Amino acid sequence: MSVNRKLVMGNEAIALGAIRAGVRMVAGYPGTPSTEILETVAKQNRGNIHVEWSVNEKAAMEVGAGAAYAGARTLVTMKQVGLNVASDPLMSLAYVGVKGGMVIVSADDPGPISSQTEQDTRNFAQFSKIPVFDPSSPEEAYLMIADAFEFSERYQTPVLFRPTTRICHACVSLNLLPDMEVPEPEGFVKDTMRWVIFPRTSYENHIKIEDRNEKLSDVFSSYAGNCIRAGNGKKGIVSGGVSYAYTNEVLPKEVPLLKVSTPHPFPERLAKEFVEQLDEVLVLEELDPVIEKELLQIVGKYHLNVTIRGKLTHDTKNAGENSVESIAEDLESFLKNSKGEKRTEPAPEKAPALPVRPPVLCAGCPHRASFYAVKKAMKGKKAVFSGDIGCYTLGNAKPLDMVDTCLCMGADVTIAQGLHIIENDAVNFAFIGDSTFFASGITGVVNAVYNQTDIVLIVLDNSTTAMTGHQPHPGTGITMMGDVVAKISIENILRGIGVTFVETVDPLELDAAVDTVKRAADAPGVRAVIFKSPCIAVCRPGKLFQVDQEECRKCRTCINQLGCPAITINDGAVEIDSSLCYGCGLCSQVCPFQAIREVETNE
Repeated sequence: MSVNRKLVMGNEAIALGAIRAGVRMVAGYPGTPSTEILETVAKQNRGNIHVEWSVNEKAAMEVGAGAAYAGARTLVTMKQVGLNVASDPLMSLAYVGVKGGMVIVSADDPGPISSQTEQDTRNFAQFSKIPVFDPSSPEEAYLMIADAFEFSERYQTPVLFRPTTRICHACVSLNLLPDMEVPEPEGFVKDTMRWVIFPRTSYENHIKIEDRNEKLSDVFSSYAGNCIRAGNGKKGIVSGGVSYAYTNEVLPKEVPLLKVSTPHPFPERLAKEFVEQLDEVLVLEELDPVIEKELLQIVGKYHLNVTIRGKLTHDTKNAGENSVESIAEDLESFLKNSKGEKRTEPAPEKAPALPVRPPVLCAGCPHRASFYAVKKAMKGKKAVFSGDIGCYTLGNAKPLDMVDTCLCMGADVTIAQGLHIIENDAVNFAFIGDSTFFASGITGVVNAVYNQTDIVLIVLDNSTTAMTGHQPHPGTGITMMGDVVAKISIENILRGIGVTFVETVDPLELDAAVDTVKRAADAPGVRAVIFKSPCIAVCRPGKLFQVDQEECRKCRTCINQLGCPAITINDGAVEIDSSLCYGCGLCSQVCPFQAIREVETNE
């Protein structure tokens, strides 16, 4: 029989595993490293799965809960900081429970590589009192997500699924298995005492949750994902997630090893069986000492004479991601024998350091023009620029230097309000993207209008969710199911909220953009300027530009003020790289000597 194999990345493996497990509804909000999970489901959809990019993670969680109430297997996807947005419904959902299996993928980003914080979802599982599965490879993730759905249905609880960046983005040759047989959803059955969250009901459910988790601890001690690799000696290793895969690569076969795939509820019986035969244990995990603390509790509870080492004892680092090399070093130090000899296999040679490549706005990005227009309009005036999460966060880099604050999605609008309340002699700007406006910006604008706080809202509308891979949003006129729908107008929303100064302008028309910002800055109340120009990834390039070397005075104004990566210095001459230029024309409007011109063609 031929084997159905496919080369996939980890996120694709998770999606394919969910499809195999009979998922019927998938909702999420894009965020690296989780984005490709939902996109893969959409591509592989046979027509029986509803797939949507929700406006934010909270909405996705609530839509998923409704589908699970009706008995469907549902998948909700996000990155670790998105779980913060979804935490309100999740905490209550943990008490209410579900009927159909509900798996919440929260992709953690140790490093962090593409996030504003390092967070460990395993802690959130403990906080919300729900189970969490921690896969150690894409292959395991493919199989494990079916287990997560099964446990969710069996115990009527939402379940967290915690892949990390290196799992999400690794590529493997995967053996695809036949679809599982899953009953059709029963539909919603009214039951006020079950689905309506009353204080008394929550108290009773809390007791049930604690009892369930105690039973799950014992069940997970027999779960195949949690296992002991027997060995010799009195030193052992405990690991989980991708750190287990790294450990497996360099750990000598004779050293005892415990793998933990369900850090909550913790497999206490299995862990006790492992550590009680040892004198010392080293815990290798990302990010927080979750397994380490669980082992310390077991040692104390059963009065075991075992030393637990890890992050709390500074035997491993307490921030950043692990690697094969870092784990090899940790093991080398831990496994030295009394003669000081090394017992680990030598670590592979380190690759030479890569050159530093700082992130930068793309050549032709309309956000560069937007920031420059505001900067030029505010020259000589006291102004503060509050930014947000997205491509436009890169506006903080020189020479633009136009992002003074960045906290979390949607906070630009409210941070600007707080700054204005304390320091009202400055013009406070809030920069927000179109997708982020829908995700979490509207509430802040309502707050500003209601409390009559003077701010200038700059909506950077590039007609896509650019940073995470150009996903659609309510302003694009298309859904993830491929349906063409009415575009929701940001301008109409702002006017409906009560913003009276709302103007839309193309930031690549520099003079008009600067004039609009000046008028907005001089007006009272909440003012909004919508800079509307599509991302270069969703539109055709314009005509190319080049530098007329006879007219160029080498003043470098174009370089010093814009920082466009297409403009370079070659043997002292300012040139435009035709392979990078997208024809936005901003540099030609900035050049004081009109030395930058469109490339003439024969068309």
